[in-house]
Amino acid sequence: MIEANNPQWETWIHVPENSDFPIQNIPFGIGEFGSGTHHACTRIGDTIIDLYALAENRLLLNSGIKNLELLQKEALNELLKLGKSEVRLLRNHLSRLFRKDNPLLRDNEELREKCLFPYKSVSMKLPVKVENYTDFYSSIEHATNVGTMFRGKEKALMPNWRYLPVGYHGRSSSIVVSGEAVRRPWGQQRPDPETPPVFGPSRLVDFELEMAFVTCGENHQGSPIPITEAEDYIIGFVLFNDWSARDIQAWEYVPLGPFLSKNWASSVSPWIVTLDALEAFRVKGPYQDPEVFDYLKIEGKRNFDIELEVLIQPEGGEENLVCRSNFKYMYWNICQQLAHHTINGCNIKVGDMYASGTISGPTPDSFGSMLELTWRGANPLKLNDGSERKFINDFDTVIIRGYAQKGNFRIGFGEVSSQLLPAIKDLK
Repeated sequence: MIEANNPQWETWIHVPENSDFPIQNIPFGIGEFGSGTHHACTRIGDTIIDLYALAENRLLLNSGIKNLELLQKEALNELLKLGKSEVRLLRNHLSRLFRKDNPLLRDNEELREKCLFPYKSVSMKLPVKVENYTDFYSSIEHATNVGTMFRGKEKALMPNWRYLPVGYHGRSSSIVVSGEAVRRPWGQQRPDPETPPVFGPSRLVDFELEMAFVTCGENHQGSPIPITEAEDYIIGFVLFNDWSARDIQAWEYVPLGPFLSKNWASSVSPWIVTLDALEAFRVKGPYQDPEVFDYLKIEGKRNFDIELEVLIQPEGGEENLVCRSNFKYMYWNICQQLAHHTINGCNIKVGDMYASGTISGPTPDSFGSMLELTWRGANPLKLNDGSERKFINDFDTVIIRGYAQKGNFRIGFGEVSSQLLPAIKDLK
């Protein structure tokens, strides 16, 4: 067992009931502590812990962190580059420091004031500098639903879908952290297939319920990552909302796939929850038929039982739950995704993000996009205020939350929340 994961540990920091952040979690993020001062941090309960402040006050000795500068960067890339074993040492050390029976910080008010902060007082930033971003298409339920809408039930899945993890390279520069609003995009659409396309703001803006893994290792160009080693290169997960403009997508995607419909915005949660913290929630994935190629064959439990939900909050209104799904439904797991991504020799970088694709479950209430939930707008969702949604309206906020739980033991991600602003008015 990884030391920090012991479910019996208790902390002297107050942890509210059903918190996503017990002492067994210890995720990593980047917080702004004062104007322009960015430090690596973690969270227990509703308390943000400044890791650089801990190190400055000699509280990270024997933690594996020898270079304090790694903790005062604007991103976690340099810290993650130390690798999974060093990050594990750091998590274990932090676990010891904040356990209930450790008086070192618990009984030193002056030190606590330097290192511990209420979570609402810290502005969380994008956790990594994302050099590369790949979006997969790995939920068989989602792919079947979308294929059925556009090609019919008999041809729902393309011939290659069960043989390889389908994916495309997205736009890393437009990934934003939770709390940052995004703006409705302009683009070409063809609402009437009998007439030429039109140009204007997208009318069919959608969310996509996804998770993304973050890499902490690099391979040499030309050297594939074996599937048996894939997890050595993956530090953990964030929640991911891959905003989509469905009308732009429908017009542009033939022959090369998504472009302007996807590259305008993606929103992520600020905390990287490590694979280590999720060990207790491993499950087997769906049965794969036909049998996969040898380079994609896995052993053991490589899926994760993570409950996911999506809520829509109109401006000034209350939250409306519109979807409950689970990461365990993924047909292609993270090891298969990374092994396939690099089988041609593609080199990866620390801090790269690899999104799962929309995570839909087997029932209509578990579909991970408005495209599916309303079946292309044919069945609008009714919100608590009486209004209806076929897709996302201006000033709506989309919220994704996720957590893994067994009994009273819970490891969560917090949320990724982002408001959709109206399109720029004077664009011609």
